[in-house]
Amino acid sequence: MIAIIGGSGLAQLANLEISHRQVMRTPYGEPSGAITFGCLRQHEVIFIARHGYGHTIPPHEVNYRANLWALKEQGARKVISVAAVGGIRADLSPGTLVIPNQIIDYTHGRDFTYFDGQDCSVTHIDFTHPYDRVLRQAILDASVHVGLACLDGGVYAATQGPRLETAAEINRLERDGADMVGMTGMPEAALARELGLSYAAIAVVVNHAAGRGTSVDGVQLKNISVVAQPAMARVRTILECVVSSNAN
Repeated sequence: MIAIIGGSGLAQLANLEISHRQVMRTPYGEPSGAITFGCLRQHEVIFIARHGYGHTIPPHEVNYRANLWALKEQGARKVISVAAVGGIRADLSPGTLVIPNQIIDYTHGRDFTYFDGQDCSVTHIDFTHPYDRVLRQAILDASVHVGLACLDGGVYAATQGPRLETAAEINRLERDGADMVGMTGMPEAALARELGLSYAAIAVVVNHAAGRGTSVDGVQLKNISVVAQPAMARVRTILECVVSSNAN
């Protein structure tokens, strides 16, 4: 089964035929909210809003471990993350959809592994390619099928938040090789890998990063929702197609 994690701008799936919701508790605490069960085009999916259904949980306080654990407990084997990002690379203008293929982690102080505590032996995971190749391709194929453009590949810089970055920080991220910047890509991707879940992301560019393009003098926060709303409608269409093509 496919699970969808909705980020900023996607606190609910308007096209999801909801069957029920379930409150869960995990060994790692409570998830961001109840797990929503339903169907997209007659295919079962499960959904959770990363920031809570009222968008009240900031990026650094999301219980990523509980969210992913709960999704797996309810039968998810594949996870598609939807995340709003700022565009650093010149062609990543607001409204662009990108399927990232790499991550650089700048976060700190988050619960980033299931393998901690005195009773756990040291466990390493291979993270050379942080996103699942097959699931990434399924998203790209779905975007072609429905005629909606998605850029293939890009480096996601995961920053701590909740504040946005300075122009100098964005310059640094660019020098490091980052193409886009967000606040929720890690440790979510690594935790999914630890649980053996196939994981990929749809990054929705909702603004130019600080010091770039229309954000050269500051990020216009009031414009983000204007950009996000139609972009998320395209994301929902792509998700329908992915779910229909990868029901098993």
